[in-house]
Amino acid sequence: MVEFNEEKQKASRIQWTDADVEADLTRPRPTLHRSNSNISINSMHSRRGSIDPASALPIQYRTVSFQIAESKEKNAAEIQKAKDSAAKEFANLDWHTIAPNEIYTRLSTSPQQGLSTEQAKHRLTEYGKNTPSPPPTHYFQQIFGYFFRGFGSILLVGSILVFVSWKPLGEPPAQANLALAIVLLAVFFIQAGFNAWQDWSSSRVMASITTMLPDSCVLLRDGGQVTIVASDIVSGDFLYIKAGNKLPADVRFIEISSDAKLDRSILTGESAPLPGTVDSTDDNYLETRCIGLQGTHCVSGSGIGVVVSTGDSTVFGKIAKMTNAPKTGMTTLEREVLNFVIVICSIMLSMIIVVIIVWAAYLRKQHPDWINVPTLIVDCVSVAIAFIPEGLPIALTASLTITANLMRKNKILCKSLKTVETLGAVSVICSDKTGTLTKNKMHVMDCSIGTHKMDPQSARDEMHQYGLPVEGGRANAVSQLRSIAGLCNSGEFDAATNNLPLHERKINGDATDQAILRFSESLGPVSELRQMWKKTFELAFNSKNKYMIRTLEVAQEEGLALALPSTEASSFRPQDTLLTIKGAPDVLIGRCTKYTTMEGDSKVLDVATRTKIEAIKDIWSSQGRRVILLARKTVCKEQIRALPSSSQFEDEVLYHAREGLTLVGLVGIVDPPRDEIPSVVKILRGAGIRIFMVTGDFALTAQAIATECGIITNPPNLVKNISALSREDAYSISDSDEKKNLEVVPEAAKTSIILSGPELITLNEYQWEQLCRYDEIVFARTTPEQKLRIVREFQSRDEIVGMTGDGVNDAPSLKAADIGIALGSGSDIAIEAADMVLLESFSAVVEAVQYGRVVFDNLKKTIAYLLPAGSFSEFWPVFTNVVFGLPQVLSSFLMIIICCFTDCAAATVLAYETPEADVLLRRPRKPKVDRLVDWKLMLQSYGFIGVIETLTSFAMSYWYLQRSGISFGDLWFQYGSLPASIDQDYANARLAEASSIYFVNLVVMQWFNLMALRTRRLSIFQHPPAFNKTTQNLYLFPAIAFALVMAIFWLYIPQLQNVLGTSSVPAEHFFLPATFGLGILFLDEGRKYAVRKWPKGVLARCAW
Repeated sequence: MVEFNEEKQKASRIQWTDADVEADLTRPRPTLHRSNSNISINSMHSRRGSIDPASALPIQYRTVSFQIAESKEKNAAEIQKAKDSAAKEFANLDWHTIAPNEIYTRLSTSPQQGLSTEQAKHRLTEYGKNTPSPPPTHYFQQIFGYFFRGFGSILLVGSILVFVSWKPLGEPPAQANLALAIVLLAVFFIQAGFNAWQDWSSSRVMASITTMLPDSCVLLRDGGQVTIVASDIVSGDFLYIKAGNKLPADVRFIEISSDAKLDRSILTGESAPLPGTVDSTDDNYLETRCIGLQGTHCVSGSGIGVVVSTGDSTVFGKIAKMTNAPKTGMTTLEREVLNFVIVICSIMLSMIIVVIIVWAAYLRKQHPDWINVPTLIVDCVSVAIAFIPEGLPIALTASLTITANLMRKNKILCKSLKTVETLGAVSVICSDKTGTLTKNKMHVMDCSIGTHKMDPQSARDEMHQYGLPVEGGRANAVSQLRSIAGLCNSGEFDAATNNLPLHERKINGDATDQAILRFSESLGPVSELRQMWKKTFELAFNSKNKYMIRTLEVAQEEGLALALPSTEASSFRPQDTLLTIKGAPDVLIGRCTKYTTMEGDSKVLDVATRTKIEAIKDIWSSQGRRVILLARKTVCKEQIRALPSSSQFEDEVLYHAREGLTLVGLVGIVDPPRDEIPSVVKILRGAGIRIFMVTGDFALTAQAIATECGIITNPPNLVKNISALSREDAYSISDSDEKKNLEVVPEAAKTSIILSGPELITLNEYQWEQLCRYDEIVFARTTPEQKLRIVREFQSRDEIVGMTGDGVNDAPSLKAADIGIALGSGSDIAIEAADMVLLESFSAVVEAVQYGRVVFDNLKKTIAYLLPAGSFSEFWPVFTNVVFGLPQVLSSFLMIIICCFTDCAAATVLAYETPEADVLLRRPRKPKVDRLVDWKLMLQSYGFIGVIETLTSFAMSYWYLQRSGISFGDLWFQYGSLPASIDQDYANARLAEASSIYFVNLVVMQWFNLMALRTRRLSIFQHPPAFNKTTQNLYLFPAIAFALVMAIFWLYIPQLQNVLGTSSVPAEHFFLPATFGLGILFLDEGRKYAVRKWPKGVLARCAW
């Protein structure tokens, strides 16, 4: 009898410690800036909700997640209060204390058959769907936000001040001030209405996107496993649970594996997941471990539970009614916009202070009749309205709504619309392999028994020729392989597809289990095998140990002849245990002491045979196969002390699995890359984004798939390994080398390297520095902690990291990355941890990156459009009026019309600009360097366009006055005093016309500025606004027409002319500005040509 050494076993088991053994704790870590999801406990009922990923991580990653988890203290008191209230409501429940048989009786269900379809339909009709009631809408806060979001408060305050300047300060009250106040108030309400429409539009789009994400679970109905939408679950259903699942309802466990653990942190705040049990451990319904609560995650193991509560009657549903969602932080883009607004407001306040000081210190004393208090108030309001870009908030929300529609079109689910702008700055993408870069549709291509290689068809031939019956002495080697493949497998055929051909039948389980189960089924019915053997214990596969164990006892003696050689079958007793194991060959082959020959016998695994088997494994791996080793061991009943139901049983099984295994065979599984991956990698690389593979697979397999995907472009002899990384500081790179490294290098010069997880542990600071400079990297055999370390190392070097993945082991790194991207086919935990979910194709990431950049580009264009006329050119008439005593050549009312009407519409349609042709040919922007508004944009807006528009507008106005008999010298420093030869009424009429000319000049020139600003580097002929579907923006022309209609409306209606002091404009003053506008267009075309022609020239360095 093998003596089981408990102390040794404890030392050998995998320990989840409080320290990250990978991390160098002496290194300073950068602060991670992540946008929060719209966290709502109400939305936790399904994968469609926006979840706080920090609360959705499995236990084996919890130790590393402490460093990246967001604080939940601000909600602790509120949630605790809700829990206490819910606890009182659940005090009378006894689902956790009564025996399972009594539960079946109460719910009229059966663990063998489950509910019938008719029962489920009846209960669904009676009790409703398994969804919580929608949270209450805070209409007052919502409506208040519509009015005062953006610059609404400034518009309202400005309107009130102008009303005051009309009455009681106006002596006599000026009708123009009344009209101005009314227009400001009207704009205040119009902006609120637009905000409401945008909110409704974007919410509707996002709602339609979230419904695209399937939310299904596996149930027992009518005696078979079926996949059902989570919202159709009813009480009495039997739910199959596996690692990575989120529980869709409250369940009582009736069968649970010894390694099953559930993360309840979202409800209890406990960071450590708790083991599940069949029997009650606490009288408190909320604390007992035999109840699985809705919204919690199964982080390891598997089990079966009977549903006892759904919808609002679950613990989660009760608490959801009593809590609110926490506030989300500001995104990078919002912070950029806020910084710009602060700068503009600072300039605005400075200018207003200058105006007030000049008036108070000089004009009030020397020229008291020139500007009175009401006029001063109107001037200050005019300056405020002129400097503030009222169109910016509208353009921002329009951009996000457009992005939402594009995401819906490309089947992208984004937890928050604003996170897409982070993709515009992503410089590194670390991608998982299986299911992300590959199709996750695996099938067995090769198998081997001993050193004999076969394809599945040859195995079927061998099975037919040498298989059953074995009484004649025929070999049963293939039968043994088939048995281990079918028995050591957590996959299950979906009963609803049993009548379909084998390749079309649905299997519930991970992709590897599906491939091996299908292979086993092709050799003979798996259902017959499983009837012959009774499962006693299962240890699910995880990325730490990289193997799965299942122990069985014989139920029918016929099973012995299928699974064991005749010598072992004859000595196998009814209570003996068959230990089956499958997993990574490099982990398990060292535990094997025997192997199965083609004759079906077991022989000692000598060095020569092991070398040949490892050679087979290496060949398959280099061809991109995932190689799985299948092994077994017979354990006598005397060698196992514990019962299968006890916690010690797992320890003993792990002890016996450490040595003495018999290698039954290898299978080589193909998981082909997604068809679109090579082109996606090429496009992303062209966009200056480095894309790396981070996988748990064997290094040769990873390298082969990376080559197929285009992630590795160098031939194998040029792919480096850890030996290329010097441990010495002497390798440190100078600043000039670093700059050289950042330049675009030709494809042939790209550097490639492949490293394994164990090698990553040994890297020092200097080696990480070298590694992070490589163009092409494959990280193989990585653990979740190592994936997280990789993300952190790149972030510490100012890289913006995107992480893609779909498995449980990807969750920590998805959370830690600047933007986590999961696939819709991935695990619940990965989807909850990610910011963005690609529902169909991985190629959608290209669209997401592109429009992440476009959102930023279009906002720059919007600001560049609003500043020249709406800020710069409007300020100077007020400044010259106050400082130089000139008449205000642009009336305050017409300033408001430019800001809130003519410019606002055009600024908004710039949000609809399509990507420029070079948007995916540029390097990613660096958030710390490439700001939304920088000196280059200010130079373009103020120093170039603003100066031209201001000078030409002044020139046209004063030229018109000169032609009308009022020379510039008659106005300069005159403060309203005119020569006796000029009649005051005549002068007022001409000044009204001059003001209208200044207004029209700005409006018309802005049309051409709009066309020029559509592109930053490309010519208008390369990116035409019409007649080209990929570049056109037909909204530009209605915006221009709207500006023209507004100009005519305010200038040409006689009744408005009398009230507002406006005037009709001579026809030539519509055509002259068009000439100036063409000049702007041609000058900007010349600037863009110079930027393209001399990309390192002076103009290129100043280009915005």
